[in-house]
Amino acid sequence: MKVLVCISKVPDTTSKITFTDNNTRFNEDGVTFIMNPTDEWYALVRAIEVKEAQGGSVTVVNVGGANNDQIIRKALAIGADDAVRIDADPTDAYFVAAQIAEYAKSEGFDIVFTGKETIDYNGSVMGGLLAEFLDLPYISLVTKMDIAGTAATLEREVEGGKEILEANLPIVISANKDLAEQRIPNMRGIMGARKKPLNVLPAFGGITAPTSVVEYLAPVPRTEVKLVDADNVAELARLLHEEAKVI
Repeated sequence: MKVLVCISKVPDTTSKITFTDNNTRFNEDGVTFIMNPTDEWYALVRAIEVKEAQGGSVTVVNVGGANNDQIIRKALAIGADDAVRIDADPTDAYFVAAQIAEYAKSEGFDIVFTGKETIDYNGSVMGGLLAEFLDLPYISLVTKMDIAGTAATLEREVEGGKEILEANLPIVISANKDLAEQRIPNMRGIMGARKKPLNVLPAFGGITAPTSVVEYLAPVPRTEVKLVDADNVAELARLLHEEAKVI
């Protein structure tokens, strides 16, 4: 079983977010970066479980610069066999998916995993874009997966219940909570990760991002809470009309 896992670098959730270049670029100064949790906890770990049960190999792929190598090495420490970094600026999801697809087309992967979404943009579009570029079936938000031969039985939550699907490999899957349990890299894994191959590929040409950032805007700061006596309906209505401007 040959498995590919797409991983992203994202800011830690405790990071203070600011912007530069007239609010058109995220300011990375002083920010702590981590591997995207849904890529790590669900997609990567489930891929490793598949390898442990079925045999084969797990490759992780990332689009970005050399400063992404730290999170890639963590994926290797957790249990991936090798890694590929496509040396390109991850401009948007379309560009990233197209770059990964160009690499994956000739590699013969049986399963391609992504996390359900990144915690910075929450777009949840990578899996679908990647499946389209690779012309493969796509099953999103998978919470359970069993493999028998070249067929997979997959489960995901839907409104009011669960949906069970069957698909023939190769497939693209976005991993959701409960698909796997988080693994912490041990010392043996950390030491072994140093010897595992991390191959850097140049960006594939002819791919341009169809979107560009006009401006980032920080959320409006919270204002002071005003308490109104329950009997003073007129004052409440005035505040909602004149200050909150919701009526």
